[in-house]
Amino acid sequence: MSTTAERGARLRELHDAPEILVFVNAWDAASARVVAELPSCRAIATASHSVAASFGYEDGEQIPLDLVLDATARIVAAVDLPVTADLEAGYGDAGETVRRAIGVGVVGANIEDEMRPLSEAVAMMEAVVRAAEAEGVPFALNARTDAYLRSGDRPPDEVMADAVERGLAFLEAGATCVFVPGRLDAETVQGLVDGIGVRKISVLGLPGTPSGAELEGLGVARVSYGPWTQRVAMTALQDSASELLAGGALPPWARAVS
Repeated sequence: MSTTAERGARLRELHDAPEILVFVNAWDAASARVVAELPSCRAIATASHSVAASFGYEDGEQIPLDLVLDATARIVAAVDLPVTADLEAGYGDAGETVRRAIGVGVVGANIEDEMRPLSEAVAMMEAVVRAAEAEGVPFALNARTDAYLRSGDRPPDEVMADAVERGLAFLEAGATCVFVPGRLDAETVQGLVDGIGVRKISVLGLPGTPSGAELEGLGVARVSYGPWTQRVAMTALQDSASELLAGGALPPWARAVS
């Protein structure tokens, strides 16, 4: 079993590699283990929505932080790969939350800016970086800007400019890369890469958005799939349950993978 520092160094190396870093998000120990067993899997990411849903909570820091950290600790213990956690907006104290997450073995995190004033958002990212440095663990901060998620009816060029300004400020604060979730087309992704930097942005894979291979060609650093991996699993469960409740049989493709 590698140490937390070794996992942290490995995660940072993966961000520096020329290949796009793909995260198939997990929400508990079983889902993490299933994904980690795949030869092409290099790291594990949690999804806040999925973790909250697995305990019956809505997303948006409705689930208690202690429960999030306990679930994340179980994921860390289940795999021998770097684990990065979706810690939403830091639960009121991003630096302290990241310090506690490192304590359970986490070596990276998503932290949301929630489009708060830029100076406040930068201070929050700086607090995360300081907390990781104080713990002596290489840490991959995936600093998230909600510029597109909260764009409303603003002109696209204004949203792009806002995302780029925030992204550059977060990198200056010590972030490893900048997470820009939203339903982004290839042209928008290219604009973000041009403005923030090659292999410096992270995007959310959604149905209908560019594939991982396309994103790699555009210069994206990493792609994750958030709650959609759990939705894929729950879709298969609901469809199979419907068949079973109607008197059918288990699907022939089912395997003992957990």
